[in-house]
Amino acid sequence: MTGSRAAISTAAIPEARRRYDSQAVRLMADIDADPWGSVRASVYETARVISLAPDFAEHGTRLEWLLNQQLPDGAWGEGPARYRLLPTLSAVEALLATLVREATATVPPRVRLASAAADGLTALRRPPADGRWPDTAAIEVLVPSLVARINSLLDHSVTGTLPHLGPLSRGARLSVPHGFRPERHEEIAQRCRTGVPGKLHHTFEGIARHLPGNTVPVPHGLLGSSPAATGAWLASQPEGEQGEQARAALSAAARRYGGLFPEAAPIRAFERLWVAAALARPSLPPACRATAGAWAHDIYDPAGVRGAPGLLPDADDTAMAVLVAALTGTSGDPAPLAAFWADTHYRCYIGEDTGSVTANAHALQALTAHLRLRPAVSPVHHPRMDLVRDWLVEQQTDGAWTDKWHASPYYATERCVRALLSHDGPGTRQAIQRAVDRVLASQHDDGTWGIWGGTAEETAYAVQILLADPAAAIRPGWRTALQRAEHALDAWDTRHEPPALWHDKTLYAPTSMIQSEILAARQLLTRHGPGRHTQGVAS
Repeated sequence: MTGSRAAISTAAIPEARRRYDSQAVRLMADIDADPWGSVRASVYETARVISLAPDFAEHGTRLEWLLNQQLPDGAWGEGPARYRLLPTLSAVEALLATLVREATATVPPRVRLASAAADGLTALRRPPADGRWPDTAAIEVLVPSLVARINSLLDHSVTGTLPHLGPLSRGARLSVPHGFRPERHEEIAQRCRTGVPGKLHHTFEGIARHLPGNTVPVPHGLLGSSPAATGAWLASQPEGEQGEQARAALSAAARRYGGLFPEAAPIRAFERLWVAAALARPSLPPACRATAGAWAHDIYDPAGVRGAPGLLPDADDTAMAVLVAALTGTSGDPAPLAAFWADTHYRCYIGEDTGSVTANAHALQALTAHLRLRPAVSPVHHPRMDLVRDWLVEQQTDGAWTDKWHASPYYATERCVRALLSHDGPGTRQAIQRAVDRVLASQHDDGTWGIWGGTAEETAYAVQILLADPAAAIRPGWRTALQRAEHALDAWDTRHEPPALWHDKTLYAPTSMIQSEILAARQLLTRHGPGRHTQGVAS
């Protein structure tokens, strides 16, 4: 294209489209330049490294940061109280381990470490209100493991001399919270004494103390993509070349995150696939299409895609690689999904205990998009697509879907609505209508949506649910809800860090992925929102 023709073409694009294209290009360029992924530091992971690998550079930086993250009530972490249990246990254990190990430490002062640990212990002895514990990764193993470790440290002679721990320095101990089995971590470790399965590498720190040192293969990079698991591996392995490789991987992660550690690293594949799929909903800008296609090509693996290098291949990332390839006009063979098939739906990974509706929604979307490019292979996939569709419909409760990878039902519901719209069948229309009605009924007074208060991320998912189905426009209140949502998103301060809603061991926030969802929702509102192409629709 010549320069003059490019100028004419650009001039013809509406201002909103130019703005979207510019923001999308900038976001994808930033992602392309960062192989680690945009997530902030994790209290849980950073505290585990403080405890398990104290000889790493910037140990003092990590301790100071950990102390500064403590909340006024003595706890650590984000979200409701039940989500703060695990990060608080991790932080308290790290502070006690530091007090025991560094008996003469002066930076930070021992009195400050002991006082913070005491406040954390007090918070742990106040059980949260009734409710279910979050379905985060291996919480049933990590919680009793940390409680046992804290009680062991409280029994130490050094800890017993610290008056700042109050009554806890005179014999009182923590109890494993109701709903957890005190011996669960030991039971799992016993089963792994001849070898730790791949699905437990990411949470290896929960069982590492009860295993011989040779039960886990040498990590290439971070063990299970986890700084905590890698620190536990280093604590149990002999020195040598293998240990140096693990130390180098941990050091590289620390450099990227300013001496701290994220929930998982790197999240390169996960981040790129989710961002590309989100930005493609309004349509990928031409300048982004080649980049997204290259991402899908590089990430795709005929053996199944891994969300991070140390994780098992999974159906979720595999499906998203196939989907993004199809959205960019290329073909990624969905054959690897067959390894995850489980009679009526796809397992997210081999050895999975609880199914994931979002992984199956992504698989259904991916197969639908792939068949548009390769319709001749449809007889192979349609029977399973029908079963997945029916399984998704069965998982809906009160108009919404929930999933183990995200705290908010708006994320899971948006994924399921989009998947069911792509593959119609018995019950899908009613399920989608129930989802739309649920969204319309749950908007906050300020125009946002969110389970713990309105967020831009959840508002973006709700907007996309309402705009995904053309039939939603006839629902009472549809136009007004979108107008209020548009005002809320326009007023949102993008300088604020998004709240953590995604599930790993604790809550985390993949910033670029969240930004892409908000950007996509705003562009969809600009293009299809109320008052533009829907004049005369009932409000």
